[in-house]
Amino acid sequence: MKISNSIFFNWRLHVLVLVLACIAEWIGIAKFDIGIGTMILLPLLYAFVFSIFFNPNINSSLGQVVGKNGNMVAGQWILICLMPFIAKFAVGIGPKINEIVAAGPALIFQEIGNVATVLFALPIAVLVFGMGRESIGATHSIAREPNIALIADRFGLKTPEGIGVMGVYVMGTLFGAIYFSIMAGVVASWGVFDVRALAMACGVGSGSMMGACSAALSEILPEHKEDIVAFAASSNLLTYATGLFVSIFVALPFAEWLFKVLSKLRKTQSATPIVTTEVGTEDNEEVSVSLVQLISGLVFICLLLFIVVDC
Repeated sequence: MKISNSIFFNWRLHVLVLVLACIAEWIGIAKFDIGIGTMILLPLLYAFVFSIFFNPNINSSLGQVVGKNGNMVAGQWILICLMPFIAKFAVGIGPKINEIVAAGPALIFQEIGNVATVLFALPIAVLVFGMGRESIGATHSIAREPNIALIADRFGLKTPEGIGVMGVYVMGTLFGAIYFSIMAGVVASWGVFDVRALAMACGVGSGSMMGACSAALSEILPEHKEDIVAFAASSNLLTYATGLFVSIFVALPFAEWLFKVLSKLRKTQSATPIVTTEVGTEDNEEVSVSLVQLISGLVFICLLLFIVVDC
């Protein structure tokens, strides 16, 4: 199904997104001392919460602002908005290529976390909760922006795998930054790890989580603020560089293979069928944009980013 220009460039949807984003940025970063650490709330969290109220499935009256095609259009805009991000991420890797090579096996070991999500979470999702292929998208990584692009390219966001990765992405955005900001304070209070190691641990491949973690550490150890920011940012960039490739060539294929094994194991142990998300006919319909719409959307997003960064 081709999206018409009137639906794709629905001005109400774009104005709503812009207004909610501006309100979230106006509120800014909120910090709370909770004794065991510093809890940090980021603008991305507010934007998610505000957007929930305009979901037609949650609030039918406010959902009329977005329209019945809002979900279909938003899914395409997610992919377009990810393109400049992935390009920026790729360009950022280039100047750091020597450091990436010099780091050697250390970076590969750092990416064990991507495989660990499969080892620990996938068996629970399939054997305990009876999840279907949603578990592949949900557990193959920590499900940040590059992983959404990977799943969208491989399966599509309207598939069970796409639903799984988006679900974890939303949960990570809502609670990930809060969790990291609290854990940073707790672990730093132990006095066991070097401040540089703590800063590098903040770089898990998520800008919001890295920001919350490094900000919390900077509050606790202000004398090392510059080192914390530098090491956290470098680690995050290197994790982006290696994490996507580990997801493509190791974690995702391993998750698909393990899902097949666990599915057979569950069938032999229990008569309870594996639960697979039923996507409605309308949602399951293949949606695409024309080349002109794609280029126009990219130009619009790039101009908007240029204005925001320049300001």
